This record gives sequence, structure tokens and C-alpha cells, in this order.
Amino acid sequence: MSPLTIIFEDNHLLVIVKPAGLATMGVAEGTPSAVTEAKRYLKQAYDKPGNVYVGVVSRLDAAVSGVLVFARTSKAAARLSEQFREAQPEKTYWAAVESPPDPPAGRLEHWVLKDDPHCCMTVVKPHTKGAQRAKLAYRSLSKLKGGALLEVLLETGRKHQIRLQLAEIGCPILGDKKYGSSKLFPAGIALHARRLAIDHPTLKTRLEFVAPLPVAWRKLGIKDDDDPRNTGKETET
Repeated sequence: MSPLTIIFEDNHLLVIVKPAGLATMGVAEGTPSAVTEAKRYLKQAYDKPGNVYVGVVSRLDAAVSGVLVFARTSKAAARLSEQFREAQPEKTYWAAVESPPDPPAGRLEHWVLKDDPHCCMTVVKPHTKGAQRAKLAYRSLSKLKGGALLEVLLETGRKHQIRLQLAEIGCPILGDKKYGSSKLFPAGIALHARRLAIDHPTLKTRLEFVAPLPVAWRKLGIKDDDDPRNTGKETET
């Protein structure tokens, strides 16, 4: 396993770039995950004996790359978890899709429900028992061969939300066979958690983190410079 790419760390936070193919957590014993790799990094970096605390406050699908934040203390974990429950963080993703959306920018709202037999999510009628409302905004950043690069701003955080909602409007993400893609992508699927803005759990300052694109995206002709905001790795406001 290659070393983790660290975006930011202090006594309360560890922010990494999760590669595609690495689950956040919940894998069989002995199988690497972002959590186990974060623990190993902290143990070695700070020569910590015994177990190392890493608090999971949000997750990324295994096939998705990008910025992922962990808490290094239980206090930080509680405060960050509250932020995510109240949808205070700003979560921006990049998605390379097979077909350009029409219109090129808009807002999507669906009711989604877990389909356990098929291990996926599905769109259902409003107010279906057990369903949750899923909302996002998107805009096209550039054209790709036959498709488009989209910027997606999540308003809710449902399982597989971006994958499902984009597929629902005829724009499946490259490599995402589960949600209708017929094209391959060399590393997981072409969905990248590009930017995350949170409040620091103790300092209360606003932090913004940007995850550089994996090498696989360059084969599509997409570069970090395509980001219209292109603000660097992390800022405080």
C-alpha cells in the first residue's frame, strides 16, 4: 500500500486524499482501508504505543477518490459529526459523465431508497416509506468526448447519491456499471471528492481542503487547472 497523501493535520484533524479502490472502513480483517492506513500513519509518525484513535465522521465509496477528513480526538469527532448531521460542511465533487446534461446546470431532487437485494440505491415516489430526500446542484465545467465534466455541490449526503441522481437524468458516471455506465474508467469510477469546507472543531475557523486529481483523470484531458476556483490545498477564512 502506497503512503497516504496528507492534505492537513493538527492535534484534532487528519485530512487525506483517499485513492479509488480503498474503502473508508468496514472491510475484512487484514484488508487495508482508509481508517487502517490513517491509524498506521499516525502510529508511525508519532511513535504511538497501543491503539490509535481515528474518528470516522464521513465516508466515501470505495470506488470514489478525494478528500476525506478524520477526527483525531473524540471531542473533534463529536463536533464534526454534528456538522455533517446538520449539513454545515460544503462538499463539492467532480464527475466525468458519459452524456452532457440538459440543461448544462441545474438542481436535482429525488426520493431515494436502499435496494438491499441489488446492493444499490433507487429512485422512488415521494414520501415512500423509508425513503430519503436527496438534493444536489450541478454545473458543466467542460466538454469531454461524448460527455462532460461536472461540478456537483451536495446538499444532502445519501448513499450513492451523486451516482444515482446523475444516472437518473441520463448522465451515468464513467466506469460506474452499477448505475448504467457502459464505459470503462482506469481507477474506480470518475467521481472525485474535490473540495471540502468545514469548521475547525475547536478553533471554529473555516477550513477548506482541495484534493488534487488522480493520474487516471489526466487520460480524459482533465487537469487541476480546470477548476475555476483553483485555490490550492487549504485555506482559512
